[in-house]
Amino acid sequence: MSIRLALQIMTNTTVLIFCALASSAQEQPVRVTPHWDKVIHTSQTTPTLQVVVNPPLQRGTPVHDNAFKVLHDLGADYVRYVPWLPYPKLGVAELEPPTDGKTSWDFTPIDPMTIDFLEATKGHSVILNFSTIPQWMYRTDKPVEYPADPSQVTWSYEQGTELRDPSMKEVADYFARLVSWYTQGGFTDEFGKRHESGYHYSIPYWEVLNEIDFEHHISPETYTKLYDEVVLAMKKDQPDMKFVGMALAMPIEPHYFEYFLDHKNHKPGVPLDFISYHFYAVPSIDETPEVEQFTYFAQADGFLKTVRYIEAIRKRLSPETKTTIDELGVISADDLAQGTPGHVAQPIPNSYWNLASAMYAYLFGELTQIGIDVAGESQLVGFPTQFPSVSMVDWNDGKPNARFWVLKLLHDNFGPGDKQVEIETAPNNPYVYSLAFVTHDGKHRVLLVNKRDRKFDVAVTGASGGQLEYVDQTTGFQPAAMTKLGSDTTSLGGYSVAIVTLP
Repeated sequence: MSIRLALQIMTNTTVLIFCALASSAQEQPVRVTPHWDKVIHTSQTTPTLQVVVNPPLQRGTPVHDNAFKVLHDLGADYVRYVPWLPYPKLGVAELEPPTDGKTSWDFTPIDPMTIDFLEATKGHSVILNFSTIPQWMYRTDKPVEYPADPSQVTWSYEQGTELRDPSMKEVADYFARLVSWYTQGGFTDEFGKRHESGYHYSIPYWEVLNEIDFEHHISPETYTKLYDEVVLAMKKDQPDMKFVGMALAMPIEPHYFEYFLDHKNHKPGVPLDFISYHFYAVPSIDETPEVEQFTYFAQADGFLKTVRYIEAIRKRLSPETKTTIDELGVISADDLAQGTPGHVAQPIPNSYWNLASAMYAYLFGELTQIGIDVAGESQLVGFPTQFPSVSMVDWNDGKPNARFWVLKLLHDNFGPGDKQVEIETAPNNPYVYSLAFVTHDGKHRVLLVNKRDRKFDVAVTGASGGQLEYVDQTTGFQPAAMTKLGSDTTSLGGYSVAIVTLP
Protein backbone atom coordinates (compact mmCIF):
# COMPACT_ATOMS: atom_id res chain seq x y z
CA MET A 1 0.00 0.00 0.00
CA SER A 2 1.40 3.39 -0.95
CA ILE A 3 1.81 6.15 1.63
CA ARG A 4 -0.54 8.35 -0.41
CA LEU A 5 -3.26 5.64 -0.43
CA ALA A 6 -2.84 5.01 3.31
CA LEU A 7 -3.20 8.73 4.04
CA GLN A 8 -6.29 8.90 1.84
CA ILE A 9 -7.89 5.98 3.68
CA MET A 10 -7.08 7.58 7.04
CA THR A 11 -8.55 10.90 5.89
CA ASN A 12 -11.73 9.29 4.60
CA THR A 13 -12.11 7.29 7.82
CA THR A 14 -11.65 10.43 9.93
CA VAL A 15 -14.27 12.29 7.90
CA LEU A 16 -16.74 9.41 8.29
CA ILE A 17 -16.16 9.26 12.05
CA PHE A 18 -16.55 13.05 12.36
CA CYS A 19 -19.77 13.01 10.34
CA ALA A 20 -21.16 10.18 12.45
CA LEU A 21 -20.31 12.03 15.66
CA ALA A 22 -21.79 15.26 14.30
CA SER A 23 -24.96 13.46 13.25
CA SER A 24 -25.24 11.82 16.66
CA ALA A 25 -24.70 15.16 18.40
CA GLN A 26 -27.38 16.81 16.31
CA GLU A 27 -29.85 14.05 17.19
CA GLN A 28 -29.37 14.75 20.90
CA PRO A 29 -31.34 17.66 22.33
CA VAL A 30 -29.25 20.64 23.34
CA ARG A 31 -29.61 20.74 27.11
CA VAL A 32 -29.74 24.22 28.62
CA THR A 33 -29.23 24.32 32.37
CA PRO A 34 -29.52 27.73 34.04
CA HIS A 35 -28.09 28.23 37.53
CA TRP A 36 -30.71 30.59 38.88
CA ASP A 37 -28.74 31.41 42.02
CA LYS A 38 -25.64 32.55 40.12
CA VAL A 39 -26.21 36.08 38.82
CA ILE A 40 -23.45 37.24 36.49
CA HIS A 41 -24.85 40.49 35.08
CA THR A 42 -27.70 42.98 35.49
CA SER A 43 -29.24 44.06 32.19
CA GLN A 44 -29.56 47.72 31.28
CA THR A 45 -30.64 47.13 27.67
CA THR A 46 -33.93 48.34 26.19
CA PRO A 47 -35.15 46.73 22.94
CA THR A 48 -36.84 49.27 20.68
CA LEU A 49 -37.07 50.49 17.06
CA GLN A 50 -36.76 53.47 14.78
CA VAL A 51 -39.51 55.11 12.73
CA VAL A 52 -38.24 56.67 9.50
CA VAL A 53 -40.46 59.18 7.73
CA ASN A 54 -41.75 57.63 4.52
CA PRO A 55 -44.80 58.41 2.35
CA PRO A 56 -46.66 55.20 3.35
CA LEU A 57 -46.90 56.61 6.90
CA GLN A 58 -48.92 59.60 5.70
CA ARG A 59 -52.54 59.88 6.78
CA GLY A 60 -55.03 58.23 4.46
CA THR A 61 -52.72 55.46 3.24
CA PRO A 62 -53.52 51.75 3.81
CA VAL A 63 -50.41 51.56 6.03
CA HIS A 64 -50.96 54.51 8.36
CA ASP A 65 -53.54 53.27 10.85
CA ASN A 66 -52.12 49.79 11.38
CA ALA A 67 -48.51 50.96 11.62
CA PHE A 68 -49.20 53.64 14.21
CA LYS A 69 -51.49 51.30 16.15
CA VAL A 70 -48.83 48.62 16.54
CA LEU A 71 -46.31 51.32 17.50
CA HIS A 72 -48.69 52.58 20.18
CA ASP A 73 -49.55 49.12 21.46
CA LEU A 74 -45.87 48.12 21.68
CA GLY A 75 -45.22 50.84 24.27
CA ALA A 76 -41.47 50.92 23.74
CA ASP A 77 -39.08 53.52 25.15
CA TYR A 78 -36.30 55.32 23.27
CA VAL A 79 -38.18 55.05 19.96
CA ARG A 80 -36.22 57.01 17.37
CA TYR A 81 -38.05 59.24 14.86
CA VAL A 82 -36.16 60.32 11.75
CA PRO A 83 -37.43 62.67 9.03
CA TRP A 84 -34.60 62.34 6.51
CA LEU A 85 -33.00 63.54 3.31
CA PRO A 86 -34.87 61.70 0.46
CA TYR A 87 -38.04 63.72 1.17
CA PRO A 88 -37.01 67.35 1.77
CA LYS A 89 -40.57 68.63 2.23
CA LEU A 90 -41.25 65.95 4.86
CA GLY A 91 -38.09 66.65 6.82
CA VAL A 92 -36.93 70.25 6.33
CA ALA A 93 -39.09 73.01 7.81
CA GLU A 94 -37.32 75.95 6.13
CA LEU A 95 -36.49 75.04 2.56
CA GLU A 96 -35.51 78.54 1.35
CA PRO A 97 -33.21 81.12 2.97
CA PRO A 98 -34.81 84.08 4.74
CA THR A 99 -34.74 87.19 2.51
CA ASP A 100 -36.37 90.62 2.37
CA GLY A 101 -38.06 90.18 5.73
CA LYS A 102 -39.73 86.90 4.74
CA THR A 103 -39.09 83.29 5.73
CA SER A 104 -40.19 79.96 4.27
CA TRP A 105 -41.04 78.17 7.51
CA ASP A 106 -43.69 75.56 6.72
CA PHE A 107 -44.66 72.59 8.89
CA THR A 108 -47.78 71.71 6.88
CA PRO A 109 -46.42 68.50 5.30
CA ILE A 110 -44.27 67.66 8.35
CA ASP A 111 -46.74 67.95 11.21
CA PRO A 112 -49.22 65.13 10.48
CA MET A 113 -46.71 62.28 10.70
CA THR A 114 -44.77 63.89 13.54
CA ILE A 115 -47.88 64.51 15.62
CA ASP A 116 -49.15 60.99 14.95
CA PHE A 117 -45.77 59.66 16.11
CA LEU A 118 -45.76 61.78 19.27
CA GLU A 119 -49.32 60.72 20.07
CA ALA A 120 -48.56 57.05 19.44
CA THR A 121 -45.57 57.14 21.79
CA LYS A 122 -47.05 59.45 24.44
CA GLY A 123 -45.97 58.40 27.92
CA HIS A 124 -42.74 56.87 26.64
CA SER A 125 -39.32 58.34 25.96
CA VAL A 126 -38.54 59.21 22.34
CA ILE A 127 -35.46 60.35 20.44
CA LEU A 128 -36.21 62.88 17.70
CA ASN A 129 -33.75 63.33 14.88
CA PHE A 130 -34.67 65.77 12.15
CA SER A 131 -31.56 64.66 10.38
CA THR A 132 -31.28 67.05 7.44
CA ILE A 133 -29.76 70.53 7.54
CA PRO A 134 -31.50 72.91 5.10
CA GLN A 135 -29.41 72.68 1.95
CA TRP A 136 -29.18 76.45 1.49
CA MET A 137 -27.04 76.59 4.62
CA TYR A 138 -24.24 74.86 2.67
CA ARG A 139 -22.04 76.51 0.07
CA THR A 140 -22.74 75.11 -3.43
CA ASP A 141 -22.11 76.38 -6.95
CA LYS A 142 -25.84 76.82 -7.52
CA PRO A 143 -29.03 76.34 -5.46
CA VAL A 144 -30.02 72.73 -5.01
CA GLU A 145 -33.47 71.88 -6.34
CA TYR A 146 -35.97 69.64 -4.58
CA PRO A 147 -39.28 68.04 -5.66
CA ALA A 148 -42.48 70.05 -5.29
CA ASP A 149 -44.29 66.83 -4.35
CA PRO A 150 -43.53 65.94 -0.70
CA SER A 151 -43.79 62.23 -1.53
CA GLN A 152 -41.36 62.28 -4.46
CA VAL A 153 -37.96 60.89 -3.61
CA THR A 154 -34.65 62.58 -4.39
CA TRP A 155 -31.14 61.43 -3.52
CA SER A 156 -29.39 64.66 -4.52
CA TYR A 157 -30.66 67.12 -1.90
CA GLU A 158 -27.61 66.98 0.35
CA GLN A 159 -24.65 68.67 -1.31
CA GLY A 160 -21.57 70.54 -0.18
CA THR A 161 -19.22 70.16 2.77
CA GLU A 162 -18.80 73.78 3.96
CA LEU A 163 -21.45 75.73 5.86
CA ARG A 164 -22.05 79.28 4.72
CA ASP A 165 -22.00 80.38 8.39
CA PRO A 166 -18.72 79.12 9.89
CA SER A 167 -19.92 80.02 13.40
CA MET A 168 -22.65 77.37 12.95
CA LYS A 169 -25.15 79.64 14.71
CA GLU A 170 -27.45 79.54 11.70
CA VAL A 171 -27.76 75.75 11.90
CA ALA A 172 -28.09 75.76 15.69
CA ASP A 173 -30.86 78.37 15.63
CA TYR A 174 -32.73 76.40 12.96
CA PHE A 175 -32.86 73.28 15.10
CA ALA A 176 -33.70 75.26 18.25
CA ARG A 177 -36.68 76.83 16.48
CA LEU A 178 -37.73 73.49 15.03
CA VAL A 179 -37.87 71.72 18.39
CA SER A 180 -39.57 74.73 19.97
CA TRP A 181 -42.39 74.34 17.44
CA TYR A 182 -43.26 71.03 19.08
CA THR A 183 -42.36 71.73 22.69
CA GLN A 184 -42.77 75.47 23.36
CA GLY A 185 -45.91 76.29 21.39
CA GLY A 186 -43.97 77.97 18.59
CA PHE A 187 -40.94 80.19 17.96
CA THR A 188 -39.78 83.61 16.82
CA ASP A 189 -38.18 83.58 13.36
CA GLU A 190 -35.11 85.35 11.97
CA PHE A 191 -37.02 88.62 11.47
CA GLY A 192 -38.74 88.66 14.86
CA LYS A 193 -42.08 87.25 13.73
CA ARG A 194 -43.81 84.81 16.06
CA HIS A 195 -45.01 81.48 14.61
CA GLU A 196 -47.58 79.74 16.82
CA SER A 197 -48.06 75.97 16.85
CA GLY A 198 -49.90 75.31 20.08
CA TYR A 199 -47.86 72.14 20.63
CA HIS A 200 -46.36 71.40 24.03
CA TYR A 201 -45.06 67.86 23.68
CA SER A 202 -42.37 66.38 25.85
CA ILE A 203 -39.31 65.41 23.79
CA PRO A 204 -36.70 64.13 26.24
CA TYR A 205 -33.97 63.28 23.71
CA TRP A 206 -32.67 64.94 20.55
CA GLU A 207 -30.14 63.28 18.26
CA VAL A 208 -27.92 65.76 16.44
CA LEU A 209 -27.75 64.80 12.74
CA ASN A 210 -27.53 61.33 11.23
CA GLU A 211 -24.72 59.24 9.73
CA ILE A 212 -22.32 62.15 9.73
CA ASP A 213 -19.60 60.01 8.16
CA PHE A 214 -21.81 59.72 5.05
CA GLU A 215 -23.99 62.83 5.00
CA HIS A 216 -21.84 65.83 4.04
CA HIS A 217 -18.81 63.75 5.17
CA ILE A 218 -18.48 65.68 8.42
CA SER A 219 -15.18 65.28 10.28
CA PRO A 220 -15.09 64.52 14.03
CA GLU A 221 -13.74 68.00 14.72
CA THR A 222 -16.42 69.80 12.69
CA TYR A 223 -19.20 67.63 14.07
CA THR A 224 -18.13 68.17 17.67
CA LYS A 225 -18.24 71.95 17.18
CA LEU A 226 -21.64 71.72 15.47
CA TYR A 227 -23.00 69.42 18.18
CA ASP A 228 -21.97 71.90 20.86
CA GLU A 229 -23.67 74.82 19.11
CA VAL A 230 -26.93 72.91 18.58
CA VAL A 231 -27.01 71.61 22.14
CA LEU A 232 -26.35 75.01 23.71
CA ALA A 233 -28.98 76.68 21.51
CA MET A 234 -31.62 74.10 22.42
CA LYS A 235 -30.82 74.10 26.14
CA LYS A 236 -31.60 77.83 26.37
CA ASP A 237 -35.30 77.01 26.13
CA GLN A 238 -35.20 73.36 27.27
CA PRO A 239 -32.52 72.92 29.93
CA ASP A 240 -33.67 69.38 30.80
CA MET A 241 -33.36 67.98 27.27
CA LYS A 242 -30.76 65.24 26.75
CA PHE A 243 -28.77 64.68 23.59
CA VAL A 244 -27.48 61.88 21.39
CA GLY A 245 -24.33 62.32 19.32
CA MET A 246 -22.86 61.07 16.05
CA ALA A 247 -25.23 58.35 14.71
CA LEU A 248 -22.37 56.89 12.67
CA ALA A 249 -23.25 54.74 9.67
CA MET A 250 -19.97 52.83 9.73
CA PRO A 251 -18.40 52.86 13.21
CA ILE A 252 -14.99 51.78 11.97
CA GLU A 253 -12.93 54.96 12.44
CA PRO A 254 -11.78 55.22 16.09
CA HIS A 255 -11.00 58.93 15.79
CA TYR A 256 -14.72 59.81 15.80
CA PHE A 257 -15.08 58.23 19.24
CA GLU A 258 -11.70 59.33 20.56
CA TYR A 259 -12.39 62.97 19.67
CA PHE A 260 -16.10 63.28 20.43
CA LEU A 261 -15.97 61.47 23.78
CA ASP A 262 -13.06 63.57 25.05
CA HIS A 263 -14.68 66.27 27.20
CA LYS A 264 -11.84 68.71 26.63
CA ASN A 265 -12.95 69.02 22.99
CA HIS A 266 -16.37 70.39 24.05
CA LYS A 267 -17.51 73.75 25.36
CA PRO A 268 -18.29 74.07 29.08
CA GLY A 269 -21.78 72.89 29.96
CA VAL A 270 -22.21 70.61 26.95
CA PRO A 271 -23.40 67.16 28.07
CA LEU A 272 -22.43 63.87 26.47
CA ASP A 273 -25.58 61.94 27.34
CA PHE A 274 -25.55 59.32 24.57
CA ILE A 275 -23.51 58.21 21.60
CA SER A 276 -25.09 56.30 18.72
CA TYR A 277 -24.07 54.22 15.74
CA HIS A 278 -25.52 51.67 13.31
CA PHE A 279 -25.13 48.18 11.90
CA TYR A 280 -26.65 46.42 8.92
CA ALA A 281 -25.69 42.98 7.68
CA VAL A 282 -25.38 43.07 3.88
CA PRO A 283 -25.00 39.95 1.71
CA SER A 284 -23.23 39.73 -1.62
CA ILE A 285 -25.43 40.11 -4.66
CA ASP A 286 -24.97 36.48 -5.74
CA GLU A 287 -25.91 34.92 -2.39
CA THR A 288 -28.96 32.69 -2.25
CA PRO A 289 -31.35 32.74 0.73
CA GLU A 290 -29.78 29.47 1.89
CA VAL A 291 -26.34 31.11 2.06
CA GLU A 292 -27.41 34.36 3.70
CA GLN A 293 -27.86 32.74 7.12
CA PHE A 294 -24.11 32.22 7.33
CA THR A 295 -23.31 35.77 6.18
CA TYR A 296 -25.65 37.59 8.55
CA PHE A 297 -24.49 35.94 11.75
CA ALA A 298 -20.82 36.11 10.74
CA GLN A 299 -21.17 39.85 10.08
CA ALA A 300 -23.07 40.25 13.36
CA ASP A 301 -20.16 38.66 15.22
CA GLY A 302 -17.76 41.02 13.48
CA PHE A 303 -19.89 43.99 14.52
CA LEU A 304 -19.92 42.82 18.13
CA LYS A 305 -16.12 43.00 18.14
CA THR A 306 -16.44 46.62 17.03
CA VAL A 307 -18.93 47.30 19.83
CA ARG A 308 -16.52 45.97 22.44
CA TYR A 309 -13.74 48.16 21.06
CA ILE A 310 -15.95 51.26 21.12
CA GLU A 311 -17.01 50.42 24.66
CA ALA A 312 -13.37 50.41 25.74
CA ILE A 313 -12.98 53.95 24.35
CA ARG A 314 -16.22 55.16 25.93
CA LYS A 315 -15.40 53.76 29.37
CA ARG A 316 -11.96 55.33 29.27
CA LEU A 317 -13.01 58.81 28.15
CA SER A 318 -16.64 59.29 29.26
CA PRO A 319 -17.99 56.38 31.31
CA GLU A 320 -21.15 58.30 32.23
CA THR A 321 -22.16 58.49 28.54
CA LYS A 322 -24.73 55.90 27.45
CA THR A 323 -24.96 54.11 24.11
CA THR A 324 -27.87 53.62 21.75
CA ILE A 325 -27.26 51.46 18.71
CA ASP A 326 -30.33 52.84 17.01
CA GLU A 327 -30.24 51.14 13.62
CA LEU A 328 -29.87 47.37 13.67
CA GLY A 329 -30.97 45.29 10.73
CA VAL A 330 -30.31 43.75 7.36
CA ILE A 331 -30.17 45.42 3.95
CA SER A 332 -30.58 43.05 1.04
CA ALA A 333 -28.24 43.22 -1.92
CA ASP A 334 -31.28 43.99 -4.06
CA ASP A 335 -32.05 47.07 -1.96
CA LEU A 336 -28.60 48.46 -2.67
CA ALA A 337 -29.44 48.38 -6.39
CA GLN A 338 -32.78 50.15 -6.00
CA GLY A 339 -31.47 53.43 -7.43
CA THR A 340 -30.35 51.76 -10.67
CA PRO A 341 -32.43 52.87 -13.69
CA GLY A 342 -34.99 50.24 -14.58
CA HIS A 343 -34.47 48.30 -11.38
CA VAL A 344 -37.32 45.94 -10.51
CA ALA A 345 -37.50 44.92 -6.86
CA GLN A 346 -37.11 41.19 -6.34
CA PRO A 347 -39.65 39.33 -4.19
CA ILE A 348 -38.55 38.72 -0.61
CA PRO A 349 -39.02 35.15 0.64
CA ASN A 350 -41.03 34.84 3.85
CA SER A 351 -38.13 33.02 5.52
CA TYR A 352 -36.06 36.21 5.19
CA TRP A 353 -38.15 38.02 7.82
CA ASN A 354 -37.48 35.23 10.30
CA LEU A 355 -33.77 35.17 9.52
CA ALA A 356 -33.50 38.94 10.04
CA SER A 357 -35.55 38.58 13.25
CA ALA A 358 -33.26 35.87 14.60
CA MET A 359 -30.21 38.03 13.92
CA TYR A 360 -31.75 40.96 15.83
CA ALA A 361 -32.65 38.72 18.78
CA TYR A 362 -29.09 37.39 18.84
CA LEU A 363 -27.66 40.92 18.76
CA PHE A 364 -30.04 42.00 21.52
CA GLY A 365 -28.78 39.16 23.70
CA GLU A 366 -25.12 39.94 23.05
CA LEU A 367 -25.57 43.69 23.48
CA THR A 368 -27.30 43.00 26.79
CA GLN A 369 -24.23 41.13 27.98
CA ILE A 370 -21.90 43.89 26.78
CA GLY A 371 -23.96 46.51 28.63
CA ILE A 372 -25.36 48.58 25.75
CA ASP A 373 -28.29 50.75 26.87
CA VAL A 374 -30.53 50.71 23.79
CA ALA A 375 -30.82 48.21 20.92
CA GLY A 376 -32.98 49.76 18.20
CA GLU A 377 -34.30 47.63 15.36
CA SER A 378 -34.56 49.31 11.97
CA GLN A 379 -37.24 50.20 10.90
CA LEU A 380 -41.04 50.40 11.14
CA VAL A 381 -41.77 50.98 7.44
CA GLY A 382 -39.71 50.34 4.33
CA PHE A 383 -41.14 49.79 0.87
CA PRO A 384 -40.01 49.16 -2.72
CA THR A 385 -37.60 51.96 -3.73
CA GLN A 386 -37.07 52.73 -0.01
CA PHE A 387 -35.27 49.71 1.47
CA PRO A 388 -38.12 47.18 1.64
CA SER A 389 -35.86 44.62 3.30
CA VAL A 390 -35.65 46.71 6.48
CA SER A 391 -39.40 46.97 6.99
CA MET A 392 -41.06 45.64 10.13
CA VAL A 393 -44.54 45.81 8.62
CA ASP A 394 -46.13 44.89 5.31
CA TRP A 395 -45.84 48.01 3.15
CA ASN A 396 -49.21 47.24 1.56
CA ASP A 397 -51.32 47.33 4.71
CA GLY A 398 -49.06 48.12 7.69
CA LYS A 399 -49.55 44.76 9.40
CA PRO A 400 -46.48 43.50 11.28
CA ASN A 401 -44.11 40.88 9.93
CA ALA A 402 -41.89 38.56 11.99
CA ARG A 403 -39.34 41.32 12.65
CA PHE A 404 -41.91 43.31 14.61
CA TRP A 405 -43.29 40.30 16.46
CA VAL A 406 -39.80 39.30 17.63
CA LEU A 407 -39.20 42.84 18.90
CA LYS A 408 -42.50 42.69 20.80
CA LEU A 409 -41.58 39.27 22.19
CA LEU A 410 -38.30 40.66 23.53
CA HIS A 411 -39.88 43.90 24.74
CA ASP A 412 -42.64 42.12 26.65
CA ASN A 413 -40.32 39.65 28.38
CA PHE A 414 -36.95 41.34 28.95
CA GLY A 415 -35.63 44.73 29.95
CA PRO A 416 -33.40 46.77 32.23
CA GLY A 417 -33.06 45.34 35.72
CA ASP A 418 -33.22 41.69 34.64
CA LYS A 419 -30.58 39.48 36.27
CA GLN A 420 -28.64 37.32 33.81
CA VAL A 421 -27.64 34.02 35.35
CA GLU A 422 -24.96 31.48 34.59
CA ILE A 423 -25.97 28.86 32.05
CA GLU A 424 -24.61 25.50 30.89
CA THR A 425 -25.29 23.92 27.50
CA ALA A 426 -24.44 20.42 26.37
CA PRO A 427 -23.60 19.21 23.85
CA ASN A 428 -22.14 22.46 22.58
CA ASN A 429 -24.14 23.68 19.60
CA PRO A 430 -23.00 26.96 18.01
CA TYR A 431 -26.31 27.37 16.17
CA VAL A 432 -28.59 27.45 19.22
CA TYR A 433 -28.11 30.64 21.23
CA SER A 434 -29.38 30.83 24.79
CA LEU A 435 -29.48 33.29 27.67
CA ALA A 436 -31.23 32.96 31.02
CA PHE A 437 -32.64 35.76 33.18
CA VAL A 438 -34.46 36.27 36.42
CA THR A 439 -36.61 39.11 35.14
CA HIS A 440 -37.55 42.22 37.09
CA ASP A 441 -40.97 40.67 37.88
CA GLY A 442 -39.34 37.56 39.37
CA LYS A 443 -39.92 35.21 36.42
CA HIS A 444 -37.31 32.66 35.30
CA ARG A 445 -36.97 33.02 31.53
CA VAL A 446 -34.69 31.60 28.86
CA LEU A 447 -34.14 33.19 25.45
CA LEU A 448 -33.49 30.73 22.61
CA VAL A 449 -32.45 31.71 19.08
CA ASN A 450 -32.00 29.26 16.21
CA LYS A 451 -29.37 30.68 13.84
CA ARG A 452 -30.04 28.12 11.12
CA ASP A 453 -32.89 27.14 8.82
CA ARG A 454 -33.28 23.67 10.30
CA LYS A 455 -34.85 22.22 13.40
CA PHE A 456 -33.05 21.66 16.71
CA ASP A 457 -34.43 20.03 19.85
CA VAL A 458 -33.66 21.89 23.06
CA ALA A 459 -34.19 20.72 26.62
CA VAL A 460 -34.37 23.48 29.23
CA THR A 461 -33.88 22.05 32.71
CA GLY A 462 -37.02 22.59 34.79
CA ALA A 463 -39.17 23.86 31.91
CA SER A 464 -41.83 21.15 32.10
CA GLY A 465 -45.15 22.76 33.01
CA GLY A 466 -43.89 26.15 31.89
CA GLN A 467 -44.75 28.26 28.87
CA LEU A 468 -43.17 28.60 25.43
CA GLU A 469 -43.66 31.70 23.26
CA TYR A 470 -42.11 31.69 19.81
CA VAL A 471 -41.92 33.38 16.43
CA ASP A 472 -40.83 31.19 13.54
CA GLN A 473 -41.73 30.38 9.96
CA THR A 474 -44.99 28.74 11.04
CA THR A 475 -46.24 31.91 12.75
CA GLY A 476 -45.45 34.01 9.66
CA PHE A 477 -47.01 37.48 9.89
CA GLN A 478 -48.99 36.56 13.02
CA PRO A 479 -48.15 37.32 16.66
CA ALA A 480 -45.97 34.99 18.68
CA ALA A 481 -47.51 31.59 19.31
CA MET A 482 -47.82 30.27 22.84
CA THR A 483 -47.98 26.73 24.22
CA LYS A 484 -47.70 24.94 27.55
CA LEU A 485 -44.69 22.65 27.87
CA GLY A 486 -45.40 19.05 28.78
CA SER A 487 -41.71 18.26 29.20
CA ASP A 488 -38.35 20.00 29.38
CA THR A 489 -37.80 19.43 25.67
CA THR A 490 -39.09 21.53 22.80
CA SER A 491 -38.30 21.86 19.10
CA LEU A 492 -36.94 25.09 17.64
CA GLY A 493 -37.93 25.55 14.00
CA GLY A 494 -35.63 27.22 11.50
CA TYR A 495 -34.77 30.81 12.52
CA SER A 496 -37.02 30.48 15.57
CA VAL A 497 -36.86 33.00 18.39
CA ALA A 498 -38.40 31.56 21.54
CA ILE A 499 -38.80 32.39 25.20
CA VAL A 500 -39.28 29.69 27.81
CA THR A 501 -40.89 30.87 31.06
CA LEU A 502 -40.39 28.27 33.78
CA PRO A 503 -43.27 27.30 36.06
